[in-house]
Amino acid sequence: MIPIPDIDDSSAQRIEGDDASRPLLVLMHGFGADERDLLPLARALPDGFDVVLPRGPLSPPFPAPGASWYPLEGEGAGDIDVLTSSTERLLAWIDSLGRTGPIALGGFSQGGAMSLHAMRLRPEAFAFAVNLSGYVMPGRELPGDDALAERRPPVFWGRGGADQVLPERLVAHTVDWLPRHAELVGRTYPGLAHGISEEEVDDLNRFLEKRLATLGD
Repeated sequence: MIPIPDIDDSSAQRIEGDDASRPLLVLMHGFGADERDLLPLARALPDGFDVVLPRGPLSPPFPAPGASWYPLEGEGAGDIDVLTSSTERLLAWIDSLGRTGPIALGGFSQGGAMSLHAMRLRPEAFAFAVNLSGYVMPGRELPGDDALAERRPPVFWGRGGADQVLPERLVAHTVDWLPRHAELVGRTYPGLAHGISEEEVDDLNRFLEKRLATLGD
């Protein structure tokens, strides 16, 4: 299996104060992007969250720019064990942040897949997840899946109706899997390709406002 390096904390972008008990949203970029890619989205989210945006630990093959969380082609592509290894690096980095308040996960494309996989590995650790044009990696059930299905954390899943990047087989798997393991808030945006629209951001903010209202319960 390909080696996955540790996450470089010095590369992370942060929108946060000095109170470690505030709700934290860890927001992850997609393949070929980096920690700056979702900064405009982070700045548009409700003020009640701190947001940290890490950089994926891998470099895509030339000529793709940016970083990635796991390979999309070649060695390790589609391997749930490689995704698990990368997610374990993410979890170790989150542990190092020293947060005491609720933590949620979110991301675009690969980042969305990372968010859902982290919840599968630690079903009790995260308040909710945001999956933007991402998916659940198929392969096999994981040890935390039963606990996740019992807990059913809220998950926002938005995707474009004209997305030609997200494979249909992964969409079909996620459509089947997510409602059985989470309290799903899902929407498909007609005409949207592999991206994030203003309408989706509005829906996401409504979802996040509801989460803020319940985190203290």
